[in-house]
Amino acid sequence: MSQSTTSSVVTDASTAKGGGPHVTARHNRLSGGFFRFLVARFLLIIPTVFILVTIVFFVMRATGDPISAALGGRLSPEELHRRIHAAGYDRPLIVQYFEYLAGLLRGDLGTTLTDNQKVSDILLRYGAATLELSLLALIIALVVGIGFGRLAARHRDRTADAGIRVFAILCYATPVFFLGLVLKLVFSVWLAVLPASGRSSLESEMQFGRLVSPTGLYIVDSLQLGDFSVLVDVLKHAILPSLALGLLTAGVFIRLVRTNVISTYTSGYVEAARSRGVSERRLLSKHAWRPALIPIVTVMGMQIAMMLAGAVLTETTFEWKGLGFILADYLKKRDFVAVQGIVILIAIIVSVVNFVVDVVSALLDPRVRY
Repeated sequence: MSQSTTSSVVTDASTAKGGGPHVTARHNRLSGGFFRFLVARFLLIIPTVFILVTIVFFVMRATGDPISAALGGRLSPEELHRRIHAAGYDRPLIVQYFEYLAGLLRGDLGTTLTDNQKVSDILLRYGAATLELSLLALIIALVVGIGFGRLAARHRDRTADAGIRVFAILCYATPVFFLGLVLKLVFSVWLAVLPASGRSSLESEMQFGRLVSPTGLYIVDSLQLGDFSVLVDVLKHAILPSLALGLLTAGVFIRLVRTNVISTYTSGYVEAARSRGVSERRLLSKHAWRPALIPIVTVMGMQIAMMLAGAVLTETTFEWKGLGFILADYLKKRDFVAVQGIVILIAIIVSVVNFVVDVVSALLDPRVRY
């Protein structure tokens, strides 16, 4: 039997078993090498978080002990010294550092100095609000960024493209707090159609008090209540802050999508498909879009990190009581124990998000080797 015949038989056999080249390629992508890559990327989270925790700890201590920073002007010298000694802040810094690491391994982030609350309780209470705002803002960023970016690429160097590029520049160049103030002025003051602050009205807050196991995610909790009016109220309160935060990231996505779609749109394989009579719409949606998606997914991790940073200003502007809002409050109070715990949580979230982005990029990009 000739070599070509043997090859044909092998191919037919694999096809008959339901395999084929696509299944074989997929199997190779999900082979043991991929899982080793997955474990290696996941383990990188540990040193990343360790370095961030170390930096945050020593930066917070650069101005002295936390008790002096938070309460120094309100206590007598004797009482201040007593509290510093009781908290152990007069011991060597390296001893405090290792004790703090030991507490982190037990899940103990410390107790706030100004209101004597466990930092872990604060994270649970306010973290859901930031998560809800970030998810809504990310949805807006993806819908606006991908939609407008594809439209700009399709109408390259035309009026629509020029208008979208100007819009993108305005989105990522405008400070989020200024955009928030403009949105409040237009929709809350002039048009009076949307609330200017808060996560819900007082009536809705009272309804949430009836829940046995609230999640802290007001959209989910309103669905638990089964009250459509509460859901509408929550969504109306969420529109302006999520729009302000989402448009900040959408501007970056628009430019990124446009640039990468144009790059792949003019590549050789797309030109070959065009010469075979494939429609421009199909070229964009089937041939040029997926390769352009790879760098977009890669950059998305950094943009989510920027979104969490922008959440501090957004939540303060709209009095959205999440981690950003409470972080700004504790910064004003100089409660470094609380600030340290919140910053560490954000660092962990960013590390995990970047891990997920690495995995998705590896699955999308056939050039990644394990």
